[in-house]
Amino acid sequence: MLTPQGLKGKQYRVTGNAYPRLGRPPKKSRKVIAALAALLALALIGLGGVQLYDIFRGRNGNASAQACADPSGKPLAAPTPGATPGTSGAPAAAVDPHAVPAPTAVTVNVYNATTKAGLAGRTADELKKRGFVIGKVGNAPAELDKKVPGTAQVIAGPTGAAAGTLVSSQIAGAAVTADARTDASVDFVIGDSYNALLDETQAAAALALATKPSPAPSATGSC
Repeated sequence: MLTPQGLKGKQYRVTGNAYPRLGRPPKKSRKVIAALAALLALALIGLGGVQLYDIFRGRNGNASAQACADPSGKPLAAPTPGATPGTSGAPAAAVDPHAVPAPTAVTVNVYNATTKAGLAGRTADELKKRGFVIGKVGNAPAELDKKVPGTAQVIAGPTGAAAGTLVSSQIAGAAVTADARTDASVDFVIGDSYNALLDETQAAAALALATKPSPAPSATGSC
């Protein structure tokens, strides 16, 4: 005679291949299981809420830094003010708008890199009327002759960066590059697309735009 658990003290004789059916587990066990399941569900909901909070708060700040990095993983450098995309040579140095000199303090060498005769002389005369000091006037050196496809190429050394910005503002689309000269003179090399200088009002607006300070990069802004 056997008294299996859950049969409430009743005794049954086990014969043949038939076995008594056990009763349901006690109600107390069912309550414990249900409580554990409820706690597990609450934990999962809480974990999901924390992850969503982190996403919306931007807690993973490295994402924006990685988005602004080159393939090597290094942050991208900010563009250099005064540099003209697509031009050869080193870009001109950043210019402090308060350091831009008056035309009377800038010596400009005017060179003609086109096949049109007389452009260097006429342009030099116009620049002189605007107060610039004229240096050399003539054909462009061999390395630039007939090799300036745009309106002009303005070249200055490190000490003449601000003067180069002033000269480049006199013509639309001028490429500004730097060389290793030690003085503050500026070369104005006339290119194939040159027609004329901007009028003085347009030149003043171009200078204001060229010397406008760049806005500080935002930590959450795009690249």
